[in-house]
Amino acid sequence: MNSEPKEVSIELQTVINDDGQTEYNTVKENGNFYKKDNIDVLTFKEKADDGSLINNLITIHADKVSIKRIGSVKMHQQFRLRQTSENVFQHEYGHIHMETFTNSMQYQELANQQNGLLKLDYTVKLNGQEERKQKIILSIKEEDSQ
Repeated sequence: MNSEPKEVSIELQTVINDDGQTEYNTVKENGNFYKKDNIDVLTFKEKADDGSLINNLITIHADKVSIKRIGSVKMHQQFRLRQTSENVFQHEYGHIHMETFTNSMQYQELANQQNGLLKLDYTVKLNGQEERKQKIILSIKEEDSQ
């Protein structure tokens, strides 16, 4: 069954551990949440450092998560538990080959009185260099319809 879009606020936190140094990135935006059959879909626009907009599409299935970004950067990263996936991250300075291995995926879906929460724990090799540990923590909160 398809659902009408719900207005949501999202917080997308990325934690990168690269050779003992930890970097945190947080994006807070408003977007739309859709449920179609057994798939949850989240869309939102993110403002890049240069002021341009990046369209984000996050698709959550029972066995995989897909993050697609289109704008001043382009990528389509896929996460499947205990599997390696590859994609190319494109930006104005060039292309970066990404090899991602997903260690764990946890998802608590957005429900009536319950916020949605997605946690991904994975490693990434950029252009064949040493792998680094990364985490994504995505919080989804339904906006009040008042």
